[in-house]
Amino acid sequence: MNKVVILAGGQGKRMKADIPKPLFKVLGEPMLEWVISACEESGLSDICVVKGYKGEMIDEYLNGRYSTVLQAERLGTGHAVMQAVPFLEKDTDGSTLVLCGDAPFIDPTAIKESLVIHKQQKNAVTVITAELDNPTGYGRIIRNENGISAIVEEKDATAEQRSIHEVNSGAYWFRTADLIELLGKLECTNAQKEYYLTDTIAIALSEGRNAGAYKSENPDIIKGANDRKDLLELNTYARMAVINKHLENGVEFTCLDGITIERSVKIGEGTEILSGTILRSGTVIGKNCTIGPNCVIEDCKLGDEVKLNYVQAYESEIDSGVKIGPWVHIRPNSHIKSGVKIGDFVEIKNSTIGEKTAVAHLTYVGDSDVGKKVNFGCGTVTVNYDGIVKSRCVIGDNCFIGCNTNLIAPVKLGKAVYTAAGTTVTHDVPDYALAIDRGVMKVNEGYSLRKLKSKLK
Repeated sequence: MNKVVILAGGQGKRMKADIPKPLFKVLGEPMLEWVISACEESGLSDICVVKGYKGEMIDEYLNGRYSTVLQAERLGTGHAVMQAVPFLEKDTDGSTLVLCGDAPFIDPTAIKESLVIHKQQKNAVTVITAELDNPTGYGRIIRNENGISAIVEEKDATAEQRSIHEVNSGAYWFRTADLIELLGKLECTNAQKEYYLTDTIAIALSEGRNAGAYKSENPDIIKGANDRKDLLELNTYARMAVINKHLENGVEFTCLDGITIERSVKIGEGTEILSGTILRSGTVIGKNCTIGPNCVIEDCKLGDEVKLNYVQAYESEIDSGVKIGPWVHIRPNSHIKSGVKIGDFVEIKNSTIGEKTAVAHLTYVGDSDVGKKVNFGCGTVTVNYDGIVKSRCVIGDNCFIGCNTNLIAPVKLGKAVYTAAGTTVTHDVPDYALAIDRGVMKVNEGYSLRKLKSKLK
């Protein structure tokens, strides 16, 4: 069985944050997750992550999905892979892919095609490479008629070698049995006193084993992040790659200012995304919608012809033909059914809003089941929490909720119930009834004249 070892022990001091570098995010996902998902899409599931700095944070993120090993001391890439030897020894018949957890753009094509070359050439090690217009700072690939003869680091390269544009990506396929043997022969005789994984190539060649290279057509597999500027560049590249994909699929953008779309988001053709909109993981948007400006949508399912303007929506479902906004908050576990209209300064939480219901403005609907063709007057509140227990309201079809109505849950309104403005409903109301609750108004004449006497002169 083929294995994967992902090196994720880096601290990233120049990031100036107290987390492992592979957990810094690109388009909302840790760089480590990008690498893992590329492996999964390639059919590789036997994965070991080598953790180091703040390794407990790697464990917490993975939450048991894959095994981890600790590199307690940072003694080089070869030393990092050495920590995974017990993982490798469980099955030595296949090959092992070694990847960097902070190089997020390794792609399934490169992984699969390089494995084919690795097997066809019967290599002990196959380096995944790319050709860069500006290779400065990267190890150069020195090829010969049989494959590769060396990887030469920039500081050690001759002028002729520095003119080579094919560089090491830091990703390798090894025959697993060969990798275990080669790791055992690494030495830390360099100035840094570290074990370099690249030294395995020279050792393999000196022992008559094959070493080859697969050159990816995607130079972006090289991209990584050593500081916040690099991280911004990764996010900018990934952001535009996702937007370009949606453009090709018939999504409209007239201005890209402030637009961020995470890579798992799906958008139907004819939909327009306006400036300031953030679409996060798990979101699916139908056809011919208008989303924005300034919306945040996370893990929601939207039907066709939905219009959202200044809306934040989370973990909810919005059916076709719904119009919402501006300044609306849709909280988790809500279902907004077709034809609903929700206006400004409205919050919906853990509720179902029935077809063609109108919630025009200044209203809170929480923990409620609302029927179809209901009209909410402004200032309506479902009072769903008594400080200990959250309870639900049920509102029947065709109800008319007067302005400033308070529905004290649990309470049920039947069909076509009217509530008078200012009413506080504390018990169930039967079908077709009017609920009215107004105390006796008292008028204290001359009150303000007495109170404000000194100011009214």
